[in-house]
Amino acid sequence: MNFLLVCGGTAGHINPALAIAIQLRRTVRNSKILFVGAGKDLEKKLIPLAGFHLVNIKMSGLKRGLSLSELAYNLKTARNLTTAGIKAEKLLRRFKPDAVIGTGGYICYPILKKASQMGIPTVIHGSDAIPGLTAKLLSATVDKVLVSFPGLEKLYRKPERVIFTGTPVRVGFRAQSEGDKTKRIGSKPLVLSFWGSQGAEKMNATISEFIKLNIDRGSFDHIHAAGSNEAIKEMKNRLARLGAPGDLPEGIEMKEYIDDMPSVMAAADLVVCRAGASTLAELAAMGKPAVLVPSPYVTNNHQEENAKQLLKVGGAEVILEKNCTGETLFDVVSSLLSNRDALERMSQAQKALAAPDAVERIIEVVMSLTIKN
Repeated sequence: MNFLLVCGGTAGHINPALAIAIQLRRTVRNSKILFVGAGKDLEKKLIPLAGFHLVNIKMSGLKRGLSLSELAYNLKTARNLTTAGIKAEKLLRRFKPDAVIGTGGYICYPILKKASQMGIPTVIHGSDAIPGLTAKLLSATVDKVLVSFPGLEKLYRKPERVIFTGTPVRVGFRAQSEGDKTKRIGSKPLVLSFWGSQGAEKMNATISEFIKLNIDRGSFDHIHAAGSNEAIKEMKNRLARLGAPGDLPEGIEMKEYIDDMPSVMAAADLVVCRAGASTLAELAAMGKPAVLVPSPYVTNNHQEENAKQLLKVGGAEVILEKNCTGETLFDVVSSLLSNRDALERMSQAQKALAAPDAVERIIEVVMSLTIKN
């Protein structure tokens, strides 16, 4: 069987697609899997790294303003959409997929739309609590809409086509032992923090203040992923201006990236991060208490809505970025770490929200459509 996976732009779209593809490769013997992306750097890095072939079709999004530059951008998108539709048809006829699976990004629209018109089974998976524009536009066209949170059916044009599956997570997060403490720095409680690319500069500045407070009066270890070496340099310069010593004390580490995130997250007692859907699914899979600072820079403010889902069940504390200072964050983290019962309740709430069989549910839906077809 042949399966076409379509995703674009962000890790929140790419990682679920990779999880699905890896499970398909295991489940359906001799299957051929092809990815289609929009040519973004992260797609070109992560998808081949996982051992899959990638084809890029140029696609852009929509601007919601009425300025001349925004109107010009949308005109370019309209041209890209026409070209993408032509390329999509050629690709679909050549690859002959038994099903097309989209996990988000504007590139999903022309591919899944054309596949549906050609009678190929199609599904779109939405990881966020609020449907994205692509999912909304496709919801009346594709065979099934798969969602990550229960109770979202009425947000789509065809509620009867909506199925709750949860968000699939990468294999490492599913297999990691909760008791693995090999990535600890020392014997103190461990805080892990990281941000996405949007707004990371501002939040890295906040974490610099947080680190200075921890140096002065903290009682926990801390690993922070800054996102780049340049970001680390800026954070260290800011720490120097705040009066911190030249070298970070033992127990506090700043890294460009965290390559083995499942192991580090397993070792952490508390995670401080954004509220992207994939990250929240990983936290839930591992039962990790969290302090969430939703990104205000995303469309429809969907990260805040995602965070509310965890706040509602008691799995996380939420601080809006506009209210998040180094001191506020430090006080919340310190309070949580001093209350082991609260952390355990948060952990259990996270686990209750997890969908450990999300990828199996998704594949079951896909396979049922291919049988009908």
